Amino acid sequence: MQTPTKGAYLAAELQLPTNWLDYTILGIYFVVVLGIGFAARRSVKTSLDFFLSGRSLPAWITGLAFISANLAATEILGMAANSAQYGAYTVHWYWIGAIPAMVFLGLVMMPFYYGSKVRSVPEMLLLRFDKWAHLLSSALFAFAAILIAGVNLYALAIVVEALLGWPQWVAIVVAGAFVLAYITLGGLSSAIYNEVLQFFVILAALIPLVVLGLKKVGGWGGLTDKLTAEHGANFTTAWGGTGIGSANPLGANWLTIVLGLGFVLSFGYWTTNFAEVQRALSAKNLSAAQRTPLIAAFPKIFIVFLVMIPGLTAAALIPGFGTTDSGYQYNDAIPYLMEQLLPNGVLGIAVTGLLAAFMAGMAANVSSFNTVFTNDIWARYVQRGREDGYYVRFGRLITVIGVCASVGTAFLASSFSNIMSYLQTLFSFFNVPMFVVFIVGMFWKRASAKSGFWGLLAGTVAAMVNYFWIYKQGIIDIPSDQGANFVSAIVGFVAGAVVMVAVSLFTAPKPTEELQGLVYGTTSPGMSEPPAAGDDAWYRRPALLGWGAIVLAAACYIPFSF
Repeated sequence: MQTPTKGAYLAAELQLPTNWLDYTILGIYFVVVLGIGFAARRSVKTSLDFFLSGRSLPAWITGLAFISANLAATEILGMAANSAQYGAYTVHWYWIGAIPAMVFLGLVMMPFYYGSKVRSVPEMLLLRFDKWAHLLSSALFAFAAILIAGVNLYALAIVVEALLGWPQWVAIVVAGAFVLAYITLGGLSSAIYNEVLQFFVILAALIPLVVLGLKKVGGWGGLTDKLTAEHGANFTTAWGGTGIGSANPLGANWLTIVLGLGFVLSFGYWTTNFAEVQRALSAKNLSAAQRTPLIAAFPKIFIVFLVMIPGLTAAALIPGFGTTDSGYQYNDAIPYLMEQLLPNGVLGIAVTGLLAAFMAGMAANVSSFNTVFTNDIWARYVQRGREDGYYVRFGRLITVIGVCASVGTAFLASSFSNIMSYLQTLFSFFNVPMFVVFIVGMFWKRASAKSGFWGLLAGTVAAMVNYFWIYKQGIIDIPSDQGANFVSAIVGFVAGAVVMVAVSLFTAPKPTEELQGLVYGTTSPGMSEPPAAGDDAWYRRPALLGWGAIVLAAACYIPFSF
């Protein structure tokens, strides 16, 4: 998940001393990206191949793609900025704001998604509720996907402008063109295999920053000593100053962190965001689909160190980093360390890693957009019953339109001074209401067909009212944008749940036979499968993987809790 920083622009003095070696590395990367697109094109014969890779990919591929799709450069820059501003509070977005929800998706929700053979998250609402819930969720998701893809493009543009000197519009058009090329050529398979490549490129970019940054400040002990001296002891702890009624820079207490971030926002994002779930749906069987988010959970536990430590290092090296007096903004943490610490060659890898991260985030949203728009809107309500090849062609066409629209929303994002807060706000508007509809529908048989539409609408409207009226107009004093997003998420969840219960009590439930495989406690033939030979290995057991991830994430809190 992303988090807000102050200001969208990077400091002008951060332009990097790149040379021919760095640009050669960047050029090789782009050639490989397009090569993967051309190679994946040969496997696209049906619409299932184009939109879901023919449901044929192994769990380790889909697992790495799952985490890479989330590891956009908006997260890398945003979480490093968050660490420079708030300190070790950043760990909450990973250990409580991601891992439990990823485990819940794998163990509880994937059997419903994969077993029902749906092609998208909105299609699940069609089966559980009715066409109105389906149409509304499809429209909201498609709109949100384009907005988020545009944020990735715009964030890429400001980074490339600052680091390489390219004009923003050139960076937006070039990156959009490459993403368009490889998704149009190879569909989801191309996006997923590129995301696996991008995952390792991103690691190669971040690890040198962590190692050289820690060396610069005298190791972890030197880092914590400097930060404690300037910011106080709570800056390097996870829970310090989060008591109810206590003041802290995050503007949130332990209750809003646990409920707003740890439950509502994180579960809303990880369990219903089709840009993530689509990777699991492309797995070769139910076991692989369940293991997809669970495999991704393990690197997610440790990625926080790769984005948090650079932010802390920047704050330690420059007193008052992020303030007007320092000359730097919080967004400058990663670029500042790149400019200060990395030699040519390694610098080229780091720049390539940032571009890879932006492209992974954009590709995830564009590929999920073309699937939802083609299958859930166009094929369902506009052009029904056409031959399969028609939908493949239309999927490629709508990909072009989606990328062009993302370029437009990239310039829209430029009107917001805080793109990270903008992203988190979008999640509270679109993902949280969809999550409450899913969770109520999945665990309560009595939830009626009509309750899905009204619950989704009420949750979305309530979250928007809380943010734009109650918070922005100062009706209730909330200390920060981040705190407001936590509250908006809670308000949207509660409003959606209350409306669903009320509507269900006054409308007829769906017949029990129509709920098989859609409500917890019921089964369908697609939700179970015989174990394959060798599936008794520990790393093939979803329950063991899931609980292992939760225990490991909880253990990571121990050093940051005192």
